[in-house]
Amino acid sequence: MEKERAEGGENFAFILLISGVATIGGFLFGFDSGVINGTVDGLQVAFESSSIATGFNVASMLLGCAVGAAAAGRLADLYGRRAMLIVAAVFFIISAWGSGIAVSSPEFVVYRALGGLAVGAASVMAPAYISEVSPARYRGRLATVQQVAIIAGLTAAFLSNYVLAAASGSALEKLWWGYETWRWMFWIEILPAGVFLFALLVIPESPRFLVVQQRKAAARKVLVRLYGEALGDKKLAEIDNSVAAFHRKPSLKDLIDPGTGGIRPLVWVGVGLATFQQLVGINVVFYYGAVLWQSVGFSENDALFINVVSGAVSIAACVVALMLVDRIGRKPLLWIGSIGMAITLALCAIAFSTASVDAAKNVTLGDGMGALALVSANVYVIFFNGSWGPVMWVMLGEMFPNQFRGSGLAVAGLAQWIANFAITMTFPIMLESIGLGGAYAFYAISAAVSAYFVVRYVHETKGIELEDMQG
Repeated sequence: MEKERAEGGENFAFILLISGVATIGGFLFGFDSGVINGTVDGLQVAFESSSIATGFNVASMLLGCAVGAAAAGRLADLYGRRAMLIVAAVFFIISAWGSGIAVSSPEFVVYRALGGLAVGAASVMAPAYISEVSPARYRGRLATVQQVAIIAGLTAAFLSNYVLAAASGSALEKLWWGYETWRWMFWIEILPAGVFLFALLVIPESPRFLVVQQRKAAARKVLVRLYGEALGDKKLAEIDNSVAAFHRKPSLKDLIDPGTGGIRPLVWVGVGLATFQQLVGINVVFYYGAVLWQSVGFSENDALFINVVSGAVSIAACVVALMLVDRIGRKPLLWIGSIGMAITLALCAIAFSTASVDAAKNVTLGDGMGALALVSANVYVIFFNGSWGPVMWVMLGEMFPNQFRGSGLAVAGLAQWIANFAITMTFPIMLESIGLGGAYAFYAISAAVSAYFVVRYVHETKGIELEDMQG
């Protein structure tokens, strides 16, 4: 197979280039998700909102994410993967601008929800596009770059927030032209979003989408450019045969097993993967990191800098996953990550259970337990980004057959963002009711259950061609 591909003229540089463009969507996914981290105090003061209202302001994007993921998955079957990414790029620009100019919570929520539509669409379309243009033998590595880009985006947002806050003295202080620093934190995103939009205009549409739409001449042109003439023609025939087996264009009905009349088990596995990735509580660190570390005694600047360090460590963990995902496979990385997260989250729960709370609800930890919490939380982030962070998206992008990849991604993406919203919204409530210790105990239990789920229900997809995926 390796010799055949080499003789076919596989254009690795071109595959890498167009996959790289798609991963800019992941970068914006991360940036848009992480930028809120340093703006929480600014939002609360500017909009005079309560803790619950602030929690909704932070989580409002996730409502858009759920809709964006579900809609993009289906619309991509009608208009194409690239087309949905272009729409996402436009929404990223509008959301970044609008979030910074908002003068009230309702206005802010509207713009953040638009950003959520973009993030949701990018979250499912970028890995799907990468999977559909990449050879099976290194598809996992290219799709894992998506998670590297997400963490790079998060880190860039954390670093940008840190630099801007340091320049002005606080997220609440005015920076340039009389605008508060937290507004500039949002406006910075317009730059990478503009780059994403223009870069998308020069990459081709997914050849698998083109075959499904019976645009075989256009599909052949893309496949020949990707793999060379001989292998491109062979791949075209394989894709055409896999799609022809369904005798109709893709629809949500394809998610139903014709033998049982129920939803295909594979769809439930996708939903389970998407949901467990959120139940382990990773976005508490992403969205509330600055608030979390300030609650245990760090200053605002120190807390923002810790986020930058965590982001850098996360990228290193993703690189390790990138090197291993096509060697040892997806499933081993998932269950190793689940066990590691369960242990480190349990240690965080123990540390935070010793915290004291004053009348103003400020949380403090002793030196020993503070160190335990800091180390455990960062090791937890390493386990997540070396396993569930990238591998969940890799599997969702490749595990569904060509006929219902869009529909499968729509349902799984919807579940992922609903779980994300639930975890983000409930964290402030858990913080006030059962405390940080109780919250982290819940996430630890979820991680332990996810290990069983992987062993029992998840099947390996390493090295399997997309045309050979079974529903």
